[in-house]
Amino acid sequence: MNTSSHSASLEAQPEWLQTRPGESCLIRVSAEETGGLYSVVEIISQPGDGTPLHVHANEDEYALVLEGTARIAYGDEVIDAKTGDSLLLKRGIPHAWANRTDQPMRLLMTCTPGGVEIALRLIAAQDFERLGAIGESLAVTVLGPTPF
Repeated sequence: MNTSSHSASLEAQPEWLQTRPGESCLIRVSAEETGGLYSVVEIISQPGDGTPLHVHANEDEYALVLEGTARIAYGDEVIDAKTGDSLLLKRGIPHAWANRTDQPMRLLMTCTPGGVEIALRLIAAQDFERLGAIGESLAVTVLGPTPF
């Protein structure tokens, strides 16, 4: 078995992306690695950070709180998910999350199918022209600001 390419990928330094002030993410598993089946992203969110209210047409997201408390809007519900809690955020249902505590929060997000991490790379690079060009294929619609 040839392990040279596998060993090289294990030795590579992780690339944390700053997607907005107060949020960094690390693509743990890309869609490319899974044949598009899923992708896994770790997110570190600083106090006061939050995503806008949005809806995915193509992906389901599975959120696992690794550290801290995530306030999550999911449809008409607001949930305070604590370390160890997990939630399935189904496609077609508006959702958002935020860190409304005074400590950093860590989430592990698994998206099925994968591919949404492409947008994270473009946001971190502030390449909004390309993001706009692929926006329709991503089928993520921003509905408004963080609702809390």
